[in-house]
Amino acid sequence: MENYRQTVQETAAFLKKHLKHPPVVGVLTGTGLSQSIQSLDITQSFDYALIPHFPVSTVKSHAGKLGFGQLAKTPMMIMQGRFHLYEGYTPSQVVFPVRVMQELGVKILIITNAAGGLNLNFTPGDLMIITDHINLTGQNPLIGPNEDQWGIRFPDMTKVYDKNLMETAKQCAQKNQINLKEGVYAGLTGPSLETPAETRFLKTIGSHAVGFSTILEAIAGVHAGMRILGISLISNLNDPDDPCETTLEGVLQIAEKSVQKLDLLISAIVTEL
Repeated sequence: MENYRQTVQETAAFLKKHLKHPPVVGVLTGTGLSQSIQSLDITQSFDYALIPHFPVSTVKSHAGKLGFGQLAKTPMMIMQGRFHLYEGYTPSQVVFPVRVMQELGVKILIITNAAGGLNLNFTPGDLMIITDHINLTGQNPLIGPNEDQWGIRFPDMTKVYDKNLMETAKQCAQKNQINLKEGVYAGLTGPSLETPAETRFLKTIGSHAVGFSTILEAIAGVHAGMRILGISLISNLNDPDDPCETTLEGVLQIAEKSVQKLDLLISAIVTEL
């Protein structure tokens, strides 16, 4: 753990040398959503490969850039692409950027993802506020020795997603005529998609959307004491009684059509903050 924290601090120190304003808000973007914060005036950008100790995105739909700038005079940082367990990364590597954000002073974490819709009342292209999650990855980034300077040994998970941020999101969506859904997000390991039987199981246990990210980052964010807002882009619907093949190309098409809407929502939320 000491070596891990040291690498995080070295990465943060590298970035601090280039920053005029420490970020207050951090954003993690999901599949096909790297351009979802177009309103952010990015003043500095770093390829992941050029940042010390930083993992590198291996998924083509993730740009692999870390951007810094301001939106509504709020200093922000945005990860254009994230890391997944299915890429072979460990939980510690998946949440490495969250730990760097913590060292940089980020207080609010906005996590976005592309997710399969389990609620058949959803429509591809809908945005869903994550009200809660179910961790089905079998992994947890807090396993191992606890770093007391980062957070407590047993963080409470009854309020992962900040209610005030959710309320702000709802108000901003209403003002901008965005049809915003709400629901529980189930996180799997991937990369294989769900069978019809697995989809039925996910619906039975109370899931409204499913994906391969977000959970571990949210756990690390809670441990770090961050206020968290989760937003899923519903990229497709999973109907176990009428299953349709899901492709990355299809997911990216929906994401491309929805980035402006997501940009509008997040920009409005940050402006309100």
